[in-house]
Amino acid sequence: MKRSTKTISIILVFFLIIAIVIIGRTMVGNHFKKKFSKRPPPGIIVTEVVKKEFSEKVETFGTAISKKSKTFKIKKDDLFEDLKLKNFVKKGEILINLKSGNIIAPFSGVLGYTSLTEDILASNNIVIITLDDNSVIYSDVKIPENYSASIKKGLPVEIKLTSYKDKIFRGEVDFVSSRINADTRSLLSRIKVDNEDLELISGSLLEVAVKFDLRNSLSVPDTSIMIEGDKSYVYKINKENIANKTEITTGIRTDKSIEIISGLTEGDIIVAEGLKKVRPRGKIKPINK
Repeated sequence: MKRSTKTISIILVFFLIIAIVIIGRTMVGNHFKKKFSKRPPPGIIVTEVVKKEFSEKVETFGTAISKKSKTFKIKKDDLFEDLKLKNFVKKGEILINLKSGNIIAPFSGVLGYTSLTEDILASNNIVIITLDDNSVIYSDVKIPENYSASIKKGLPVEIKLTSYKDKIFRGEVDFVSSRINADTRSLLSRIKVDNEDLELISGSLLEVAVKFDLRNSLSVPDTSIMIEGDKSYVYKINKENIANKTEITTGIRTDKSIEIISGLTEGDIIVAEGLKKVRPRGKIKPINK
């Protein structure tokens, strides 16, 4: 009898220990589950939907032409001494002292030779120098016929050069021909660029982009767009900082921005970066870009 009672007691203690372990593990698990379920929402960079200028572009090439240019042919035996030219002269200054009479600058500009070595410059005892007024640069460009209806005088122009990789020069369309060239099927147009710093040099090859169909449209960063099949989406953030997946219609892309045709309104807050951290209908901690 005593042995049976002892066995039952051992069994009860054994099951009691198991019950305590199970209850303890359950309580600890619930504690950590509750603790980690309250993990703070992720910090996400957001931005405001704003309006920005967008436009279509037609791109072509042209050669830089000086506003004014004049060439002087000088006999070597008419010089008092070896020819030494200034880099820049003002209108009315003496360009060169000659035995036959001084040459006066007819306008302000940059002086130079037509070549770099005297052997090439000197031909039949003649030295050729040039005076270029580069304060304004022109370029005649050919616009394809299918853009002819959009090209007007005064349209803005962006210009790039290989020697200035990260710089954009700005000008405008100064002249548009009244007819299409039947041989090239193009419209001759002249562009004009103010060049007060004399960075553009006559003869340079210009990459020309004529902007047309200018408009102010809603704009978002290209990093905020999600593409799924043939549809585009963004995460729009409401007042409670909840991210709602919103379908949008996009237009053209320019300068890391994308034009929004529909789906958003000016002033909306959207996720700008970190799309992978966001869950639909999930809460976020907004960080202004």
